[in-house]
Amino acid sequence: MKTKLFFLLSFFVCTQIGFAQKSNRTHHATLTGKAEYVKVIPSLAEQIAIGSFIPAENIYKEYNPKKRGANKAIPGKGFPKGDDPLWNKDQNSTKIKGKEPLITWVSLDGTNAAPTDPTGAIGPDHYVNSWNSAFRIWDKEGNPLTDAASLATIFPGETRGDPIVFYDVFADRFVITQFSSSPNGFLVAVCQGSDPVNDGWHTYRFNTGSFPDYPKYSVWSDGYYITSNKDQNSASTSEVVFAIERDSMLVGSENTQIVGFPLTDIVTSGFYSPLSFNANGSTAPEPGNVPVVYMQDDSWAGVSEDHLKIWSINVDWDTTANSTISSPQIINTAPFDGLFDGGSFSNLPQSDGPDIDAIQATVMQMAQYRKFDDYNTVVFNFVVDLDGNDDLAGIRWYELRQDSADSLWTIYQEGTYVQPDGHSAFSGSMAMDILGNIGLGYTVVSTTQVPSIRYTGRFSNDPLGEMTLAEEIIEAGSQDDPHTRYGDYAQLTIDPANDKTFWHTGEYFAENSRKNVVGAFQIAPNFVTDAGVITIDAPIDGTLSDNEPVTITVRNFGLDTIFSTPVSYQVDGGTVVSEMFNDTLASGENKQYTFSVNADLSSVGTTYQIMAATALDGDEDTQNDTIIVSVTYLNQNDIGVTEITSPVSGIDLTDSEPITITIQNFGGEPQSGFDVSYLINNEDPVTENVSDTIATLSSMNFTFAQTADFFAIENYNVMSYTSLTGDSVNSNDTTSVIISKTLCQPDISCSFGYGFRLFKVGSIDNPSGCEPGGYGDFTFLSTHLNQGSTNDLIVTTERGNQFIRVWIDFNDNFVFELDELVVDNYEIADGEAGGVYTDTMALSVPFQAGLGEHIMRAKSNVNFGVPNNACQVTQFGETEDYTAMIDFVDAISDVDLIDEEMKIAYLPGDQYKITLPTTNFNERMIFTVHDIHGRKLVQNWVENVGGTYEYLLDMSYAPAGVYLVRLGTNNFGKVKRIVVK
Repeated sequence: MKTKLFFLLSFFVCTQIGFAQKSNRTHHATLTGKAEYVKVIPSLAEQIAIGSFIPAENIYKEYNPKKRGANKAIPGKGFPKGDDPLWNKDQNSTKIKGKEPLITWVSLDGTNAAPTDPTGAIGPDHYVNSWNSAFRIWDKEGNPLTDAASLATIFPGETRGDPIVFYDVFADRFVITQFSSSPNGFLVAVCQGSDPVNDGWHTYRFNTGSFPDYPKYSVWSDGYYITSNKDQNSASTSEVVFAIERDSMLVGSENTQIVGFPLTDIVTSGFYSPLSFNANGSTAPEPGNVPVVYMQDDSWAGVSEDHLKIWSINVDWDTTANSTISSPQIINTAPFDGLFDGGSFSNLPQSDGPDIDAIQATVMQMAQYRKFDDYNTVVFNFVVDLDGNDDLAGIRWYELRQDSADSLWTIYQEGTYVQPDGHSAFSGSMAMDILGNIGLGYTVVSTTQVPSIRYTGRFSNDPLGEMTLAEEIIEAGSQDDPHTRYGDYAQLTIDPANDKTFWHTGEYFAENSRKNVVGAFQIAPNFVTDAGVITIDAPIDGTLSDNEPVTITVRNFGLDTIFSTPVSYQVDGGTVVSEMFNDTLASGENKQYTFSVNADLSSVGTTYQIMAATALDGDEDTQNDTIIVSVTYLNQNDIGVTEITSPVSGIDLTDSEPITITIQNFGGEPQSGFDVSYLINNEDPVTENVSDTIATLSSMNFTFAQTADFFAIENYNVMSYTSLTGDSVNSNDTTSVIISKTLCQPDISCSFGYGFRLFKVGSIDNPSGCEPGGYGDFTFLSTHLNQGSTNDLIVTTERGNQFIRVWIDFNDNFVFELDELVVDNYEIADGEAGGVYTDTMALSVPFQAGLGEHIMRAKSNVNFGVPNNACQVTQFGETEDYTAMIDFVDAISDVDLIDEEMKIAYLPGDQYKITLPTTNFNERMIFTVHDIHGRKLVQNWVENVGGTYEYLLDMSYAPAGVYLVRLGTNNFGKVKRIVVK
C-alpha cells in the first residue's frame, strides 16, 4: 500500500512539474498560396439603408455532420480504470459563493437546425454572435443593433455555415468566418474598422484542397491560425493547420497569403479537434512560435500514455515555402478517459430524450493565451468520462506556462471539474482575466436535468487544480435536446474594455426549439473595499458540547489591503457575538479567525443554524458578507452499510467472489472493532470483525475474507449490515442489492421434450433436437423480413404448456429489450404434457424497425411466461439465436448489400479482420462493437476501398467474453458475434 501511495505521489509531482520532451526536427509547410479573392462588402448599416441586407433563414437541416477517419479505439485499453484521478480533489475543494451573471439574454430565439454551433465574441462596445448560417450584432446591454442576418450578407451567395466569430484585440477588429462552398476551404470576413454595424468588411476565400471540417480560429501577432478535423491521409492534401496573413487582411490586400501544415506524429480517435493558441490581453505575443495543442488518449491505438502534444509554427511571410512546424513537445498528464461509447456521437443521458453528444476528442474552443511580464500562460479544456461508464462527464482543464516564447511548455495546474449534483458537465469554454482568475462556462445534463448553461471559476491565488467558485446559472433550459447532436462547441471570451468580464454563449432548449444564450460574469473584484465570510470551518457535525469554538475564514474580495475587520456570529437567531479580527488581509487573501466566545451546541440530535458575517466600514458589496451553515449534534454511535460495491452483475461471476461493502460512520465518534455481515438469498449470514477505525462522517470499504458462490445463472439477493453495540439509529444499518449472473447463452434444461423441435419463419426452416445446455447458435441461418410485415412463425415442441417469446435486436446493441419483442409469450398447447405440438403464431415487424441484419432470439419456458430478460435462466426451456434481415427495398439504395456476406477472420493475438465485399455500394459505413450488456465499445467509419469494406479490430485488451460486431449504414447493417477467449 505504501509503495502504491509513493508511486501515485511521485506521478502527480511529475505531472505538476510538467514532464516534457521535444524533438528538434522541423517540417516545412505543405501548402502555400493566396486568397482566391477579396471582396469589399458595404457595412450592415448601408446594406439596411439600400435594401441589400439579407435576413437570416430558418433552414431545417443537420449542419455539417462531423467527419470521422479510420483510427481506432481499442476496447479495454487505457487508464484510468474507473474514476478520474482528479475527481476527489475537485469535490473536496472549498467553494466560494459567486455572483449571479451580470447580464444574460437570448441571442437566438429558436432554430430548426441541429446543432446551433453557438459562437460569439465581445468587443469594447459590441457583442457579435453567430450560428449555423446567420449572425447578429448587439450592444453590451443585450439590445440588438441589427436584425439577424444571413451569412450571405457579408459572404455573397454563401451560407454553408459552421461559423466562428472572434475579436482581434490588437487590431480592434471583429472577424466572422464560415465554410466555403466551392472549392473546399474557408471564407473570412474582417471588419474594416472597430464598428461591425457601420464599418464595411473585407471578405476573403481560401482554398484548402479538401473539406476542412470543424474549423477553429485564433489570433496571433503574425497571422490568423486555423485548425481543422481534416483527413491528413487524404491523397489530395495533408494539411490540418493553416495560417492566413493577418497584416494583409487588415488592409484588404489582394495578395493575402495562406500556408498549410500537417500535424506530425499525431494520433487521433478518428474525429479530432486540435487548437492553436488565441492571444488575449494588452500585450501581443512575439511573432512566430505559434503553439497548437491536442490531447492524446491511451484508449486509442498508437498511444501508450495519456499526454498532450504541442507543436510550434513559424511562418515566413516573405518566402512562405520556408515556413515550418516543429515535431510535437510531449507533456504527460494525470490519466484521463476521453473516450465515450467507442467514439460515437450519442453519449450523455437526458431526462426524456436521446443521449446527446459529449463532444469527445476535442480541445474545446478556445485555447486562451495571455502574456504576463515574467511568463506566458494558456488555459483550455476537454470532456472526460468520470467513472468509466460512458454516461457521466466532467471537464479536464489545464493551465500551461512557459518562461519565454521559445521555452518548453509545462503544466502549471490541471484539474477535473465535477458538477456537484451528479450531472454531467461538458461543452466547456474557458479564459483567464488580467489578474489571473479563470472563468469556465459549460453545459450540464443528466436524467434529472435538461441541458442548461452554467459557470464556475477560480481566483488566481486559490489552491492549484481546483475550481473554487460555486456553480452559478446562466440559463436554465426547460426541455431535452430532441436530437443526438448538441452544440458542437461553446465560446467564452474576455471583455477588452476591462480585461475582467467573461462573456459566454451556449445552446439550450425551450418552447420546442433550440436557442442560444449569452451571459456575462466576472470573478475579479470591482470594489476597492470588500470583505466577507466564505466558510464556517468549526464547529462541524459531530459530538458537540456547550463550549464549542467557532472558526471562520474571511476573504478580502476588494482591491485594497484590509488591516482589521469586524466579524460576528449568531446561533439560531440568538445573541450576536461581535469581535474584531485584527489581522492584515491583502487583496484576494483568505485567513481564519476563531472567536474568543464559544457557542452552546449541547442538545443531542439538534441541527443548529450558525450565521457568520463581516461588517467592514465602507464595504462596497455587502452581498458576500454573510454565510449560514447547518451543524448537527450527531448521535454518538451510528454506523451502517451504504453500498455493496462488488461483485456486480455480469457473465463472468464465479463460485469464489469477494464481497466488498462501503461502511459509513454517521455518528459523532470514531468507530472500530464492530461486526459486519452479509447473507445471500436469506441463507445463513457470514459475520466478520472490522478492526480499522472509521472517523466520524467518513466511510471505508471492507472486503470480507470469506468469498461467495455466484456460479449459477440466477438473481442473487445480497444483504449486508453492521452490528455496533449501542448503535442509536438501526434504520441505516442495512443495505441490499440484486446481483444477476447472466449469460447470453443461457444454460437451461431442454430434455424431455422441452424447447424447440422446429423453428420456421421465412426462409429459416430449422428442425432441431435439444441443444447442449439448452442453447442453440443458429445465427448462420437467416431470413428476410419486411418492415411493417406480419409473418407466420411455426414452432414445434414435444411438450405442452410452453410459452414463446421472440426478440429482434433492431438497435444491434446485444441487449434484447422489451420494445424489440416481435412475439410476446405465445402459449403452445395449454394444459398439455408430453406429445408433439405444432402451432403457428404471428411474428410482427414494426414499421420503424431498423433495416439490415440483426440477431433474432427465440426463447421458450414451461408453465410460466418467458421472463423479460432474454439472458435469464429458467428451469426448463430452450434459447435459439438466428439472423433476421429487415428489408424495405423500395426506400433505400442500401439494398445492394442485402446478399453480401460479412466475413470475420480470426488472427493471432485476439485480432480480427472484418470484411464486406460489394461492387454496387460505395457509401461510407459505420463499424460498431458492443459487449453483451449493450455497451458500445467501438464506433468508426469505414470506406469502400477496391470494392471491399475492411476493418482490423484489436480486442487484445478486452475481457474474455462474447461481443457483437456490426458493419453497415444508419439504416442497414450486417451483424455477427465474436468470442474473445
